[in-house]
Amino acid sequence: MNRGGIIRATTTRAVIISVRHWAVVIGVLAVTGLSSLLMAQQGTNGPAKVTFTLDFPQSNPEHYSIAVDTTGHAFYECTGNVAEDSEKETYRSEFEMSGENRGKIFEWAKQTRYFAGNLDSGNGKLAFTGAKVLSYQDGQHSNTGRYNYSNLAPVRELTTLFQNMATTLEYGHRLAYYHRYQKLALDEELKRMEAQAKSNELSEIQGVSPVLQEIIDDASVINVVRARAKELIEMGNGATAKR
Repeated sequence: MNRGGIIRATTTRAVIISVRHWAVVIGVLAVTGLSSLLMAQQGTNGPAKVTFTLDFPQSNPEHYSIAVDTTGHAFYECTGNVAEDSEKETYRSEFEMSGENRGKIFEWAKQTRYFAGNLDSGNGKLAFTGAKVLSYQDGQHSNTGRYNYSNLAPVRELTTLFQNMATTLEYGHRLAYYHRYQKLALDEELKRMEAQAKSNELSEIQGVSPVLQEIIDDASVINVVRARAKELIEMGNGATAKR
């Protein structure tokens, strides 16, 4: 090969190597850029969350909060005395909320502009029923509203739903305690729970199913108590199935 041919061949190889090099560089940049975009989206578009908090020193528990996100995962925390002879403690529980109630919560939050405005009625003559807080967080909003009583129908609906949930979860708290320390108290507790469930004063019974199932599986618990626990699980499963 003459000198001119060698130069042209060398130049061609150099061009090919250069093109391949830049292709690799562009590919790496594209992957890096896509990864950064996905990370940004995950940070921005994470699940939205609604939290209800009640502080009422004259009640038991005196403080509790329930948080639920758009996936349906819910977290409950309370501070109080599980029984008259017990010390004050903090209790926590997690559960998966039914689709219907999850949808209602986020729809009612939307109707109130995600708690951006004033939620309280401003009527100072109304009896104090606890300091209530509704908060909403997502990638675009971070709002908190405080109230005793609200004239806004969606806020009242949210309050009732969350309070019914808290009542259910407190039954679970007490049942776990009685099952461990005072099994003779289980029957009366389950009777009260059953009555409130039939009066539609409880919500998300499946949230305490693990405690009820432990009672059912315990052969040392009398049959009538185990039967009540089983009926409550079926009531919770039935309500969830309708949703």
